[in-house]
Amino acid sequence: MKLSKNIKIFINYLLGPLLFIWLSWSIYTQIRDQPDLPGAWVHIKTSFSSPLIWNLIAVIVLMLVNWSLEAVKWRLSVKAVQAVSFGKALKAVLSGVSFSVITPNRMGEYLGRVLYMDEGNRLRTISLTVVGSMSQLIITILMGGLGLLALQTQLEQQHLLPGIWLQVILYGTLAVLIVLTLFYFRLSWLIRWLDRLPGRNRFAYLVRALEELDATLLLRLLSLSLLRFGVFILQYYLLFRFFGVDTTWWQAFWAVSVSFLIMAVIPTFAVAELGLRGKIMLKLVSLFSANQLGIVFTTAGIWFINLIIPAFAGSILILIIKKIYTRKDETS
Repeated sequence: MKLSKNIKIFINYLLGPLLFIWLSWSIYTQIRDQPDLPGAWVHIKTSFSSPLIWNLIAVIVLMLVNWSLEAVKWRLSVKAVQAVSFGKALKAVLSGVSFSVITPNRMGEYLGRVLYMDEGNRLRTISLTVVGSMSQLIITILMGGLGLLALQTQLEQQHLLPGIWLQVILYGTLAVLIVLTLFYFRLSWLIRWLDRLPGRNRFAYLVRALEELDATLLLRLLSLSLLRFGVFILQYYLLFRFFGVDTTWWQAFWAVSVSFLIMAVIPTFAVAELGLRGKIMLKLVSLFSANQLGIVFTTAGIWFINLIIPAFAGSILILIIKKIYTRKDETS
């Protein structure tokens, strides 16, 4: 346990900040050499007092749509264990976001969500929450793979990926997508496998609720995940326009799709995530636009709107629910 704690301290307080500083410096040097950098600054400043401000407002509204869709997904996922209202599901999702920003690859979001479940149901809903996350991962891998195909020529011409490595990544992505999709629609295999393990009665109840997930429900979760993905893309495109990044809809669509795929497979730490996202988006969107300052501002804007604002709201909700539990303990 002591070793795990030391590793956690090393990652959060040394490795993460060092990685963030290195990525930030790399991004700064790249922006510094951007052609017409003063013009890009002028466009950004004037955007806040121009009709383009509606793009920014729309992105904020879409953030609410995004997390509402996730709340609907989670509500559908856990209904086999416990029925929850949309309002309660939204609070659980936002609380999960506040936990996720301080854990690698946002693994802590499950902790925030289970706080809103009744005693006895909390551990049982974790497996169902994972299924919802799996549906989003399937969509991310699918669209990212299609993005690699769509950008194949540009990636090779700009020497971002040699042809042979691009083929390896494409086939690897396809293999992972097939295996993950088969597992997603055959969750009963997991239960059968667990039934054969010794001591299965101690943990079988944690995944037994997976038997209630039929193909119709799983397809609904995938559909909602695809809709969320579309919301993400639209947010990026609107902010690209706001910050003067000249890309077409399809260029933005495929570049952002590939960036999501890369972020899904690279282990990240909360403090370094913004720098890593910025570096990846610079590499991909710079295939179509020279406005690197606008690309970085878009990435930072999406990160702040989609993650930091909801995390702040979620932290307030956690404080409220903590006070409720404290009062219950005092009166019991």
